[in-house]
Order: sequence, then C-alpha cells, then structure tokens
Amino acid sequence: MAATVWKGHLTFGLVSLPIKLFTAARAETISFNQLHKSDHSRVKQKLFCAAEDVELQRSDIVKGYEYEKDRYVVVDDEEIKKMAPKSAKVMEILEFVKETEVDPVFYEKSYYMAPEEAGEKPYSLLLEALKRSGFVAVARIAMHSREHVVILRPSDKGITLHTMYFEDEIRKSESYNADTSAVSDKELNMAMMLVEALAAKFEPGKYKDSYRENLRAMIDAKIAGQEVVAPVEAQHVKVVDIMDALKASLAALKKPADTAATEEKPKVRRSGTA
Repeated sequence: MAATVWKGHLTFGLVSLPIKLFTAARAETISFNQLHKSDHSRVKQKLFCAAEDVELQRSDIVKGYEYEKDRYVVVDDEEIKKMAPKSAKVMEILEFVKETEVDPVFYEKSYYMAPEEAGEKPYSLLLEALKRSGFVAVARIAMHSREHVVILRPSDKGITLHTMYFEDEIRKSESYNADTSAVSDKELNMAMMLVEALAAKFEPGKYKDSYRENLRAMIDAKIAGQEVVAPVEAQHVKVVDIMDALKASLAALKKPADTAATEEKPKVRRSGTA
C-alpha cells in the first residue's frame, strides 16, 4: 500500500471514525538530468544572494510574503502551523449533493480513503449510504499547507476522495461557450451514428502513453549504440464539408483499440546502416 499522506477523523453528524488517505494516482514521466555539455557531469543549482554577492546554505533561507514591490513580511514555520484550522486533524462532512451536479472540472487530485480498524463499521455504513442514495459528500480538510473542500465518492472497493478547486480558481472563458444552433438534424444524426459505432466499454488498460514508450525506446536504443528513426507523423485531412467527413469516417471506421494496436512505433536501426 502507498504511504499515508493524511491521518485523522472523519465526522458526519455525531458520528466520528478514524481514517487515513493515500494517493490514488500519480503521473509517470521520463525525467532527465541537466549535464555540463562538455564533460556530461551533473549540474548543481546553488542558492545565491544577489544583493550580497554570496552563496547561501539552506539554513540561511526564510519564508517571505511580498506585500509591496520588494517589501516582504517574514513568516516562520511555527507561525504557519499555529494558523492551521481544526480541519488539520478532523475532516468534517458539510453536506451531501447529487454526484451529477458536480462538474468534473472542479476535481483536482484523487486519494483513496481507508478506515482504521476502529472505524470499519461506520465507514462501511457511509459507503453503502452513498451508493444507495446517489449522493456524494462535500467535506473540508486541511492538507499540504492549505485547506481543501473535497468530494467523497463511493466506488466498488471503498470511498475515493477528490480535492476540489475553489470557484475562484476555475478560469472563465467566453470563447468556451459553443453555439449549437447552426447544427442541422441531418448532421447530428450522422454524428450520433459515428458515436454509437465507436461506443465501447471503458477499459483504461487499453490506453497507453505512446510518447513515453517512444522516449523509452529511444533511450534504450542510444544505450545500445543504435539509431532511432522517428515514427511517421500522422497526416490530417482538412475538413471541407462536415457531412462528407462524417460519411468518410463511418466508411473507414476503426475501433479506438484497433487504432492503438496498429499505431506505428519508432524504428530502431544500427548505427552506420541505411
């Protein structure tokens, strides 16, 4: 099991149960180190004070908030800890809302919420109540040096917690609003046929990060002294008439899984060969 990132109590009404959170997902990327171009030695970043022209140690650093241009108020870690709200150790359910009313754009990060041994029965009770009601719980928690509003959502195996963006953190965009009045019934029917033809059961294992796989193949080839030829870039045909494009799409239809399986990978060839 992944490392616990938060431990405390969950309360709803007069019910309280001990719980713990651990990360549900993390991005997998290939990382690179910065090297000196001439000898490939690792480059190290140093802390430097431009005003005094001197290198600093970590112990010389304090936190400062810029309240005016080049003017700061210094705040230490103990002062920050004193400001932690009660939600630092207690997660309180504020209300229950229909899951369909929550726009997924508000979801930030996901965590699995598991009960401690003493909280297994009330945890199971809450889980089953959420499943049967179609509601999710809105709660408040302090974690990672900030307070979050979170959604507690039931799944087959337990309760998943999603931290949420606050409303003022969601970017507003006028250009995002689409005008559907110009869509004809004939075009819509054809588009619905395409959607239905491509419909499939969601199976996340079918989808792979081809960019990461291509990078890994390139690195392995360079380690082995081989040359990598980049995959051929996909050609996109300019859409002139949307109905013609829909008809052509239906005629040459392939399932997403088939497309992923036949996607061209980077070719490897030994150095010095054509």
